[in-house]
Amino acid sequence: MKRVFGLIGFPLTHSFSKGYFNEKFSREGLEAVYENFPLKNIEEFPALIESHPALAGLNVTIPYKQSVIPYLDELGEEAAAMGAVNVIVPVKKEGKIRLIGRNSDYLGFRDSIRPEIDRLRASSDHEAKALILGTGGASKAVYYALRQLDIEAYFVSRDTAKAGYTYAMLNAKLIEEFKIIVNTTPLGMAPDTESFPDLPYKAIGQGHLLYDLVYNPSLTRFLSLGQQAGARIMNGAGMLKIQAEAAWKMWNRQL
Repeated sequence: MKRVFGLIGFPLTHSFSKGYFNEKFSREGLEAVYENFPLKNIEEFPALIESHPALAGLNVTIPYKQSVIPYLDELGEEAAAMGAVNVIVPVKKEGKIRLIGRNSDYLGFRDSIRPEIDRLRASSDHEAKALILGTGGASKAVYYALRQLDIEAYFVSRDTAKAGYTYAMLNAKLIEEFKIIVNTTPLGMAPDTESFPDLPYKAIGQGHLLYDLVYNPSLTRFLSLGQQAGARIMNGAGMLKIQAEAAWKMWNRQL
């Protein structure tokens, strides 16, 4: 009997996970299948679980990484600390299924950006600081990972109640101070490829690193503008592969 894994979120047209995991299952000869489960509202989640009692694991993407938490029975240490879930591990205990919320996003981000942070530290006398654009579920994983790497980080939002900085506050002086800028918003994601975060890009230079969690397209407007200014750039492709393999280990109780 095939093990069934899947992804919840909405919409799921941008999803990388289904193709990645089904290719992995085929390549490794695993009796498993990965499906997309688009939920227009998180209130549909209990019905999904009830109708798929054999689910072996789920991923969670936009916009449910935080709103799914009340529907879970338990959180892993890392998911509880950041308040965001992108992996759900069903565990059978005393004849009942318990849903454990985990987070592999922070591992994907941390391990993909670490070489660039090491390079920044080696090339500068000053400790790099980071701006995190956005305050959604993915931003919490980025913050958690940056703190593990001993990077001082601050959120940026349009709402003063949600972040340390608003976009209106980002002037040339601040941009010069923060050498790492991470976009965790969906701005620039296909099909809306012409959108990008509102930053003073003229203040960005060779000492900056711009990281975009968006991976489709591979070169977003955010990254393109940073590249034109001389900054080093990274997209979310590397992060995706690392977090996917970490999720697989979580589902198989290896992490």
